[in-house]
Amino acid sequence: MTTAELQARQLHPLFVGELNGTDLRVLDDAALDGVRALMDRYGVLVVRNQEITDDEQAAFARRLGGQLVTTVGLRVINPAARSGDPALTDISNLDENGEIMSREDRRRMYALGNRLWHSDSSFQNPPARYSMLSAKEVPSSGGETEYADMRAAYDALPDELKAQIEHLRAFHSIIYSRSTIGFTEFSDAERAQFPGAEQPLVRVHPGSHRKSVVVASHAEHIVGWPVPDGRLLLRELMSLATLPQFVYRHTWRAGDFVIWDNRCMMHRGLPFDDATQRRDLRRVTTIDVD
Repeated sequence: MTTAELQARQLHPLFVGELNGTDLRVLDDAALDGVRALMDRYGVLVVRNQEITDDEQAAFARRLGGQLVTTVGLRVINPAARSGDPALTDISNLDENGEIMSREDRRRMYALGNRLWHSDSSFQNPPARYSMLSAKEVPSSGGETEYADMRAAYDALPDELKAQIEHLRAFHSIIYSRSTIGFTEFSDAERAQFPGAEQPLVRVHPGSHRKSVVVASHAEHIVGWPVPDGRLLLRELMSLATLPQFVYRHTWRAGDFVIWDNRCMMHRGLPFDDATQRRDLRRVTTIDVD
């Protein structure tokens, strides 16, 4: 498939493109450039009917975005992962035997943090670039993923707020974000895997040259500010950035492959009946380095 044949249908007034009739496994280099251009424009790309294996997903991610984020830290949380590939994150409610986890399973409690608005790996340096989620099994209802366009959110901020945050930085920590839902039982070894990282509150996207506001549930405090003042500002920005007009809700179908750009998007998973319904998705994430 050539670049000219990559035609996306817009799914939201502000962002999100949909590709049909495309097999990501066989794209040539020019077509991959076309995918990157679509990502710069839409921020989120929904590709339908992808019968893609775990190995093929990782290979495509390397071709599209380069170096992959590994889940070494998460293997401390989930040592019995179903995949032996450290770059593949198991986004499911299934245990190593393919059975639905109990509601008390520690892995499930940790994964509930994915229902908070976040950008993947913002608690690491360098942070994430693209994330790619492949749907194998989906529940009959619920379990959607919402995406928020942080470019449009920035554009809509009052000028005085834009000026206030232009040069500020926030400290991001997955230990902090999980603590906000009551998951605090991290061992010393686990805490050492997640030291946290600083990120700017405003980022210019290198592809679109648009500014984005950079907030997430991982954002713990504003660097150099008193903690209460910083958290109030972060809450205000989060509430503005996730207004309904900036949000797209994706209802999963088996075979969906969704790519999003963490440099300008936030996302969160929505609840479903995870005690009786199976939800099996696999994610690969690339690092934001050239």
